[in-house]
Amino acid sequence: MTVESTAARKPRRSAGTKRTAAKKPPGAQPDLVQLLTPEGKRVKNGEYDTYVADITPEELRGLYRDMVLTRRFDAEATSLQRQGELGLWASLLGQEAAQIGSGRATREDDYVFPTYREHGVAWCRGVDPTNLLGMFRGVNNGGWDPNSNNFHLYTIVIGSQTLHATGYAMGVAKDGADSAVIAYFGDGASSQGDVAESFTFSAVYNAPVVFFCQNNQWAISEPTERQTRVPLYQRAQGYGFPGVRVDGNDVLACLAVTKWALERARRGEGPTLVEAYTYRMGAHTTSDDPTKYRADEEREAWEAKDPIQRLRTYLETSNHADEGFFAELEAESEALGKRVREVVRAMPDPDHFAIFENVYADGHALVDEERAQFAAYQASFADEGEGK
Repeated sequence: MTVESTAARKPRRSAGTKRTAAKKPPGAQPDLVQLLTPEGKRVKNGEYDTYVADITPEELRGLYRDMVLTRRFDAEATSLQRQGELGLWASLLGQEAAQIGSGRATREDDYVFPTYREHGVAWCRGVDPTNLLGMFRGVNNGGWDPNSNNFHLYTIVIGSQTLHATGYAMGVAKDGADSAVIAYFGDGASSQGDVAESFTFSAVYNAPVVFFCQNNQWAISEPTERQTRVPLYQRAQGYGFPGVRVDGNDVLACLAVTKWALERARRGEGPTLVEAYTYRMGAHTTSDDPTKYRADEEREAWEAKDPIQRLRTYLETSNHADEGFFAELEAESEALGKRVREVVRAMPDPDHFAIFENVYADGHALVDEERAQFAAYQASFADEGEGK
């Protein structure tokens, strides 16, 4: 299907080697499934072409619209955090194709377990994007009913959702349903024990689950080469199920590969690991500064592989979209941005003392002490203001 990348065969660093920011040759390209090149050229793939063979120009425009609007929503959320309206935000910038392609591959009766960055997948599942923001403002624990869209609440604990997905998939199999489950996680989460346990259980019980790893090259400040000595998708071999690496900036390839993996799961053939090889263009979250650990040249090399631009090029060269379409989409994007701003600014301010509730069922002396200390701290600001 694919072969080991040359990066995985690099010799181990000797002890005492100076630790510096990892750099890859700008032209380096691992072996992966690709249907649309960075230049927007359609290429053939005998194994996966069949999964997008009947895609229409309208559906291609729909994929483009999904990515554009998801990126606009993400940009608005980032700006709102910088303005103090959100406490934190995890941007998906650069990962739109991985999320939209895989998200559109799911059926309505499939169940999705995300991390905290799957805003594009939420869009595909019909979750109102403004519902994603309440948690990041601190006014709720997730603004949607998971069972309404078969889209679970965001999971902040790294990797734990893969176990939830595996257990759910085992239940699906016992129920005799033909639906599938997909779990999203990042390259950093692949080093968590929860992920290894989910691989073991899913393989042993032949669970109908797809593990979709968005390898965006950086687990916060740690590069992938310090997470693994082999390409991530090859880890599946040790657990007894297939793994495949796909160009995560190619929405068509992500759509095709995920369809293949989900159909395989529905047929009772067990789990699959999909590694979407992509790049986090922005910070890990808005509390992160990526300039501290990665070079500008690396980001510039990945900007040339932008998932939205490559599909736009393909639409234009294939005469599948005209300027009228792009103009209408720009207007829709502006309207979405305006609605997001209005909804967030209309949200209530978070209750600063809610963090102390429900820690213990019957209360606890230490929690009471901490609440009192926090109350005194908050009151000190009022005292300072009155003295001016």
